[in-house]
Amino acid sequence: MNRRTSLAMTTTALLCLVIGLSASDSLAQQKSLKEQLVGTWILVSSDLVHPDGSKLKQFGANPKGINVFDANDRFFLMIASADNSQIASKDPSKTNSEEVGGLIPESIAYYGAYTVNEAEKVAILHLEASTFPNLVGTDQKRTITSLTADELKYSHPAAMTGVQVHQVWKRAE
Repeated sequence: MNRRTSLAMTTTALLCLVIGLSASDSLAQQKSLKEQLVGTWILVSSDLVHPDGSKLKQFGANPKGINVFDANDRFFLMIASADNSQIASKDPSKTNSEEVGGLIPESIAYYGAYTVNEAEKVAILHLEASTFPNLVGTDQKRTITSLTADELKYSHPAAMTGVQVHQVWKRAE
């Protein structure tokens, strides 16, 4: 074997090794949808999208929210409007019904267990408790439309027929 043939074989062998290691490394780095979902997410936007495409800010222009998915199949979500008016009293037991009544539709919180359907790209939330009692015991589907390391987008049907809720979340730092 001459020097040129030996060098070509060595180069080819090294190239195959690098390609093989690269491929196995990228396969090892691919995470399941559930693994990517795990973490703490901060709300960016929550829109009610009507069939004609028109949008309404569900919790105002600057909503505040947190969505936590843990590795043990548990979740917690809380969203509130940042546009809420202040209540006159600092003592929650001394608020009047008009003040408190205005806060209820401007916030929501619930928690429970969740499962992920990898094939359909759906997270199913099994609600165990909620600030809106009618949701307790229900399953809520979240269709994941986009998921990167830093951003989660999902949609789900709203209480109004034909209306969808589209939410965007960013991963907490």
